[in-house]
Amino acid sequence: MNPGSTVDGVLVQWGERLFYPGNRRVRVAPQPRLDTLMRRQAAVIRRRIASTVTRRAPQVMVKVTGGGRGMGAIAAHFRYISKAGRLAFEDDRGVVQEGREALHDLAKQWRLGGSLIGETSHRREAFNLMLSMPRGTDAQAVLQAAREFARIELKDHRYVMVLHDHQHNPHVHLSARAESMSGQRLNPRKADLQRWRETFAERLRGLGIDAEATRQAPRLQSRRPEQLWQIEARKQGRLKGEPVTQKSGDAFMRSRNGAVQAWAHIAVALSASDQVEDNQLAQRIRRFVLDATYSRQHVLQRDLGEARPRDRSEGDRLRAVERTEPEITR
Repeated sequence: MNPGSTVDGVLVQWGERLFYPGNRRVRVAPQPRLDTLMRRQAAVIRRRIASTVTRRAPQVMVKVTGGGRGMGAIAAHFRYISKAGRLAFEDDRGVVQEGREALHDLAKQWRLGGSLIGETSHRREAFNLMLSMPRGTDAQAVLQAAREFARIELKDHRYVMVLHDHQHNPHVHLSARAESMSGQRLNPRKADLQRWRETFAERLRGLGIDAEATRQAPRLQSRRPEQLWQIEARKQGRLKGEPVTQKSGDAFMRSRNGAVQAWAHIAVALSASDQVEDNQLAQRIRRFVLDATYSRQHVLQRDLGEARPRDRSEGDRLRAVERTEPEITR
């Protein structure tokens, strides 16, 4: 068996668990006819690993901040994101407008275009999204990436977007009509949000902006982001008490322990590679895991496997992967 194929197999198996949960998981030892495909998949995993543990690439944020239950709430959100028409807003046709009158016309189009949206409704008639990047990112690139994101993910839906570049981090507020022009309704779930993040990050990379959409679990982060209403309440001095800033619970522990386990298998495999670059990447993974927020908080100072490819047989390396698992999880 080719040692490189074994390394690639481990990378794909455990890398998919980290970066693409729910995807098909392949066997560690692939069939020869899958060798070319395996190399391509392993190359993608190596890129994601390097982006996460070496470059620490900026992470995109795509979140649902709410949704209008009726035209009254939707129109109010239009006024909020456009600062009552003072900021330019762009619709799904690519038309850019400003002003109160144009904002009023937009609300009228939404009310009457498709199923009638009443002033109030028992269900969400629109979903409000925010697409954001850290401070220092080019605001126009964020807007262009959001524009391309909307054309892909919100095709056949009416939407309006506004760029906010007057705050610390450039972000785009995007409101999408829940009902599409063909009558289908948006119903975003957790998997949809992750796909949206991946699409937004891909669009940014296409514009030359280093961006990733790695979930918190693979990054071993435990921060609970502050909600938009909490941010606004804090600005206005209305926030009572301090929100919980760290995640906890059984599901949280399982996901982070699973991520540590996956990183351990990957580190051992890369250490066993005959490629110097892989050995160096394994060392960076170890430092990344031990320096991570979760590791510091839960004192997970475990050996991630100091495999030495020159003095271990293939069987020894595979057994090292198996021995790493209980060491990491206990």
